[in-house]
Amino acid sequence: MSRESMEYDVVIVGAGPAGLSAAIRLKQRAAEEGKEISVCVVEKGSEVGAHILSGAVMDPIALNELIPDWKEQGAPLETPVVDDRFYLLGPAGGLRLPNFLMPPLMNNHGNYIVSLGNVCRWLGQQAEALGVEVYPGFAAAEVLYNEQGAVYGVATGDMGIGKDGEHTANYTPGMELHAKYTLIAEGVRGSLAKMIQAKYDLCKDSEPQKFGIGIKELWQADPAKHKEGLVVHSFGWPLKADTGGGTFMYHMKGGLISVGFVIHLNYKNPYLSPFDEFQRMKTHPMIRQYLEGGKRLAYGARAITEGGLQSVPKLTFPGGALIGCSAGFVNVPRIKGSHNAMKTGMLAAEAAYDAIQAGRSHDELAAYEAGWKDSWVYKDLKRVKNVKPLWSRFGTYIGVPLGALDMWTQTLFGFSLFGTLKHKKGDYATLKPAAKSRKIVYPKPDGVISFDKLSSVFLSNTNHEENQPAHLKLKDPSIPIGQNLPLYDEPAQRYCPAGVYEVMRDADGSNPRFVINAQNCVHCKTCDIKDPAQNIVWTVPEGGGGPNYPNM
Repeated sequence: MSRESMEYDVVIVGAGPAGLSAAIRLKQRAAEEGKEISVCVVEKGSEVGAHILSGAVMDPIALNELIPDWKEQGAPLETPVVDDRFYLLGPAGGLRLPNFLMPPLMNNHGNYIVSLGNVCRWLGQQAEALGVEVYPGFAAAEVLYNEQGAVYGVATGDMGIGKDGEHTANYTPGMELHAKYTLIAEGVRGSLAKMIQAKYDLCKDSEPQKFGIGIKELWQADPAKHKEGLVVHSFGWPLKADTGGGTFMYHMKGGLISVGFVIHLNYKNPYLSPFDEFQRMKTHPMIRQYLEGGKRLAYGARAITEGGLQSVPKLTFPGGALIGCSAGFVNVPRIKGSHNAMKTGMLAAEAAYDAIQAGRSHDELAAYEAGWKDSWVYKDLKRVKNVKPLWSRFGTYIGVPLGALDMWTQTLFGFSLFGTLKHKKGDYATLKPAAKSRKIVYPKPDGVISFDKLSSVFLSNTNHEENQPAHLKLKDPSIPIGQNLPLYDEPAQRYCPAGVYEVMRDADGSNPRFVINAQNCVHCKTCDIKDPAQNIVWTVPEGGGGPNYPNM
């Protein structure tokens, strides 16, 4: 069946902070100048915000620029930070680090504890009120190229294809969305962004992108233990010194606590399980004290870009641009990226709007590439550019203090003692063989503070149409058992925080088989990043599939 098509000035893939900010800014510019511009946003989640997961403490700097009267407009930034704490954790206690030792950029006062999903729902409402067409439940699955090799839009995935690859009675072909410019705002490790980066070699002059996995739970706290506006960050236990990562805990309005764990995906031990490290972390007395007597409401996981300034690729290509976490603008020590995502979306929107008004289309938005380097986004990342590589090279107890020193010299004097350090290799290439690694025995979940994967996935409200091809593809089906199992004891069993991957055996332990439970997938993208053979490829399932995060 042939596909229908629709024409727009700008198509945006992804209704996250970057995509929605771009859409809003395009419409604002048109309204300011009395012009018309057609803008479409497609979102693979069942609704705007369904796939959004973040801590989150939000710096409102970009929102102040985009919608200056956001308070009067009812933006869900309702919990200002009133108490900001940093700890180094040991097995049984913790050392609070004085706030005055922290560089000014680490200060969270003036920021807000938010549900980023709810912020995006609100931004979606603002976009639609301006005339943006927002289509949730439609997954952009294909990039469209014209005869000159430029991007001229995207196609949404076909619906109603069975597991056998054949059309079912519910088959509906995807829709082609044509545009003068296409902005890719899929978030971390987006499938279309990967295709575009490869086609146009956008990463040739940048360092390999680095990633972490963020795992989060939302708790309804015991009122006696809740302290609205409290922000706690920690590092150290339960991770070893050679493994980067840390804890966040944010006390939100309504008696809610957002608690989570970020683990850098360049860890070396194939037996490490990020999910189980998170569950173990919650049993620490300094974390447990706030969770006891409460109730866990929601669970989710998502990859985070951590490469910083060195890993930002070329942002523009013929016919469009990468914005937000599709390019990787997270400030790692601040654990913040939404402000930078919003600003880059706005900058790309400005460039696209000016180009369209000048009668251009399908060319490169050079003004965006130049604009971000002149913006506060570049300055934000420049001050922290060596924190991640120092942590990776020297471990927690040496690398973190060196990173703090580097942030101070950048802040006070505008230069780094270390220059610009490199990341060297991708996270998939860091694992040691299982034979040279220490097995980790994790405590069984108690069902009160710590939990198992399946009950956690249940709380993510994850759902996929069962009769569809698996969206997790293996380039070579023989590699998990033939290569990864003997070398690394198949780490997919452990790095996936949703129980998607299993190695099944017969009763006598023989005949190992690699099983993919694709219906469990929470779309975190960790498998696409960490698989040592780079054999797993994450693709979009049918639109609307995946998690449905409330208040995350």
